[in-house]
Amino acid sequence: MSIAWKEIKKNKMKFFILGSIIFLVSLLTFIISGLANGLSQDNAALIKDLPNGQFYINRDAEENYNLSRIDKSIQEQVISKQKDAVAFSIQMGFLNDESDKQRSVAFVASTDSKLFESVAPGEIVLDRSLEKEGIDVGDTLTYKPFNKTLVVKDFVDQKKFSHAPVAYLNIEDYKNMYRSEEMQLLFIPGADETQNFKELQSFSNNDFLNTIPSYSAEQMSLNMIVWFLIVISGMLFAIFFYMLNVQKIGLYGILKAIGVKTSDLFKMMWTQMLYITILSLTLSIICSQLFKEIAPEDMPYQLTNETTLQLSIVFLVIGFIGATLSGLQMKKVEPLQAIQQGEV
Repeated sequence: MSIAWKEIKKNKMKFFILGSIIFLVSLLTFIISGLANGLSQDNAALIKDLPNGQFYINRDAEENYNLSRIDKSIQEQVISKQKDAVAFSIQMGFLNDESDKQRSVAFVASTDSKLFESVAPGEIVLDRSLEKEGIDVGDTLTYKPFNKTLVVKDFVDQKKFSHAPVAYLNIEDYKNMYRSEEMQLLFIPGADETQNFKELQSFSNNDFLNTIPSYSAEQMSLNMIVWFLIVISGMLFAIFFYMLNVQKIGLYGILKAIGVKTSDLFKMMWTQMLYITILSLTLSIICSQLFKEIAPEDMPYQLTNETTLQLSIVFLVIGFIGATLSGLQMKKVEPLQAIQQGEV
């Protein structure tokens, strides 16, 4: 370790450049991961916050919850047999506030369940983002198509669907507003095994998220960028350490000639990799957390400790593999030949 540290001090600029590259790539990866998580939450917090279970939509809806209508007899049958089962509907729509300004919302109505807000007829519970836009408890909002007025009862935190704030309705208000007696979805929490219902198609939580228009495309694009950055960082590790090793072939030859084992040379290289990577990752983690404080308030950004830890481990593994691959040439170094090359 002392040799590794001495070499870092001797070649500060080389290792500073490598550390800077790792810092910038890992910082960009953390920030994009934070944006991907933030957009995911902004797109489907309503669904993601539900416990694990099974979603059911009508089989004829072809995996499109918008087209799903659950037959009332089936709904009653499932809810009577499953203690915590809930039927609910989601409809995108608009509400006008007291100044007649139109607000886009996702209307959500459900049967009695602790998983969804309980709302009395004529009242509405909104996502707190609308409170920040000036709506207060007691305000009256209007659903223009039927001139239906709803009084704001309360706000809830982080309930979004399809990038719109959720508006919880009483089920009777929902039926009147959408002229429908049927709910769109059934959800059975805690169901480890899929239960077969002839007219219904089941989805796990993750599978159901992918049926939401734009969700899978949005997340796939961002996750592809994240993994692309991770691959780039791995290639940078390999290329940079390869160049360092090529420059040090003469030194390796001398070290081998005086009895230093190849395994010790690998340990020296891994130690340098760990020094540089841990320092760079620590700085990028600090900066990515600070980014949350300086980013615009409306920017969906969520970088959890779990994601940070997972990405840091991936970076360390990629760095280890990249450095090891580039160091394989050390095994082939013949002391006399390497010393002669070093003299040239």
